[in-house]
Amino acid sequence: MLKSQIRKQALKDRSSLSDSAYNKLNAALLKQFKTLDFSSIKTIHIFLPIKERKEPDTFMLIGWLNKTLPDIKIIVPRADFETALMTSHEYLGVGDLKQNVYNILEPQKGSLHEGEVDLVIIPLLAFDKQGYRVGYGKGFYDRFLKGLNAQKIGLSLFPAIEKIDDVHEHDIKLDFCITPTEIIKF
Repeated sequence: MLKSQIRKQALKDRSSLSDSAYNKLNAALLKQFKTLDFSSIKTIHIFLPIKERKEPDTFMLIGWLNKTLPDIKIIVPRADFETALMTSHEYLGVGDLKQNVYNILEPQKGSLHEGEVDLVIIPLLAFDKQGYRVGYGKGFYDRFLKGLNAQKIGLSLFPAIEKIDDVHEHDIKLDFCITPTEIIKF
């Protein structure tokens, strides 16, 4: 399938989730996330969910990290839609977040992070069995991940699709993807 078809179907599948099903899937994602090996992780870059699009609730992951592994630094993205580039900023809590014009929560006062990143939690609409993902199509994460030496982990509410037919040379492959039922290594 082509990314445009996959994107359309994934958005439809997400929007059809009941609140109860959405909450159960997120609880199962958190259960899987807790099984990762965090022993060598000092800094995690994690996306913030667009709740109205039923993206995986990363606030659950952040809450667990803050409570269980408080020494891990959490950084979150801020997007520049003119350049299609992202920067990472220290996560200071929900009080520091504000929605941009695209309804994406972004940090306001969190300091710019220019150091190492050990793990990146990546948003996606769908992913295939080869480890490629379909996002919203703007390429923010592919540009951000290029040359970044960090574990790349996708979060998906749904299982892998067989194959994305129009993978591009600039598409960055995931190292792992967490679903409600498993963690898949590529």
